[in-house]
Amino acid sequence: MNNLALLDKVNELEKTMCEMEQRECPVWHFFAPGLYARQMLILKHTCLTGVVHKTEHLCIISGDIEVTTDNGVRRIKDQQRILVSKPGTKRAGFTREDTIWTTVHATTTTDLDALVEELTESTNAELLGGSKNKQFLLNQAKRGLIKE
Repeated sequence: MNNLALLDKVNELEKTMCEMEQRECPVWHFFAPGLYARQMLILKHTCLTGVVHKTEHLCIISGDIEVTTDNGVRRIKDQQRILVSKPGTKRAGFTREDTIWTTVHATTTTDLDALVEELTESTNAELLGGSKNKQFLLNQAKRGLIKE
């Protein structure tokens, strides 16, 4: 399957997932000279999609997750693995156990809002926990807290 076909499938999955309850995934941010790392805890039995990244970066994974890669769906289990993620990549995954996913980016930017716009095709408000996150907005509408 080529990358555009995979991207279409991940986007379709994401549309379906937007109708479901959102699960919290805690995120931590780390900085070193010229580097930014974003680490996320993905709880067992979580299905998720990522954002489209603009830059090549590293993904460090520890846990048990089935995830889309350039070579199809791959299960990463038991030991820490490193994937190189190319620009334009958007992933989907399902965790079989709690999983830590860390992305490492070369950048000198330290402002989180600016970082998201520099590195992805999203804004910080659209990411998990953000006020413009699709799942968050849909869940709020379902609870009658906002109008769709």
